[in-house]
Amino acid sequence: MTKPRARDLGLPFPGTPGPCNAITDVPGVEVGFCTLTDPAQSLRTGVTAILPRGRAPEPVPVMAGHYALNGNGEMTGTHWIDDAGYFLGPVLITNTHAVGACHTAAVQWMIESWPAHFRAHAWAMPVVAETYDGVLNDITRLAVTPGHARAALDAAAPGPVAEGSSGGGNGMIAYEFKGGTGTASRRVSVGGDWTVAALVQANFGLRPWLSVLGKPVGQILTEDRLIETETGSIIVILATDAPLSALSLRALAKRAALGIGRSGTVGGNSSGGHFPRVFNRQSAADGGTGRKAADGDRTQPRTSRPDLSGRGRGGGRGGDQCACGGRRRGDGEPARQDLPRHRPRGAAPDLSLGKKEPSPSQRAETGTAPGFPEADLGW
Repeated sequence: MTKPRARDLGLPFPGTPGPCNAITDVPGVEVGFCTLTDPAQSLRTGVTAILPRGRAPEPVPVMAGHYALNGNGEMTGTHWIDDAGYFLGPVLITNTHAVGACHTAAVQWMIESWPAHFRAHAWAMPVVAETYDGVLNDITRLAVTPGHARAALDAAAPGPVAEGSSGGGNGMIAYEFKGGTGTASRRVSVGGDWTVAALVQANFGLRPWLSVLGKPVGQILTEDRLIETETGSIIVILATDAPLSALSLRALAKRAALGIGRSGTVGGNSSGGHFPRVFNRQSAADGGTGRKAADGDRTQPRTSRPDLSGRGRGGGRGGDQCACGGRRRGDGEPARQDLPRHRPRGAAPDLSLGKKEPSPSQRAETGTAPGFPEADLGW
């Protein structure tokens, strides 16, 4: 049985989605999963694989940009993205302790996919990102192997993308509900018609912060609270077929943080948030043009930054729906289990100097923020 998505339930998210309302609406992008679940072993984890160019016969890099809102997390390959403005190979998302296994599998997959390229002393530097699933998963078992990551890569395909407890999102929690994988896309028109799309692994947020379409629903859904301090993280992968340079892609990647903020989070001190940008249609060899200029086109000088406002709206509007898709309460498993293995990503020191009046966000955490309706949210 296919689970309804937010729009199917009548939530009026703005913007025009692509055919699948998923990252695979960007031409060539493929997504695959390997999901590992065994309640008897406290096992709930997995791997998500994204192929920016699908199963391209030749190793053609994609232009890319990267932005980190909070750096308490791991994403391999970002030094090269920041330095060169492009990367080659797949993107994998998994749990914190499985980065090495997934990196090994991605390198093996690249070598087998493009043997002639690697016979010429080429190097592989795939992107592997993580969030911590040790609340619902016994992360110390090191259950994810290179074989599981390879299975996710081999399963990658275009078309609809499974949300919720799929792949690396299997053990995640968002706004104290069952979290995981979410995706969305938007059609935008800025100097042409393009698609901007996102896929997230959502593992963040306090319940009172939760906002859907600007409504503070988290302050009404107060039962079964789990935590009092934000210690989670999120990975956002954005893709577009718009012809943008690496500099513009990095600027656009920053808009992912705005999109996630629309779901209510203010960001935690010890959380991790990484937002890489994948450029699908344009290769690094294109020199930043990506397409031939049509008659009447006025090309942008390479040294200037184009107006990103329209495309940024696509990323932001898709971002809040992605977070909604990754936050599924009824995936057939509990949002809460005993928490003996839970540890915060890093305890931040108390920098307060004496007693202070609580901030609005602190009042929201304790459920004392005034002025919000308790029933009718008025969609």
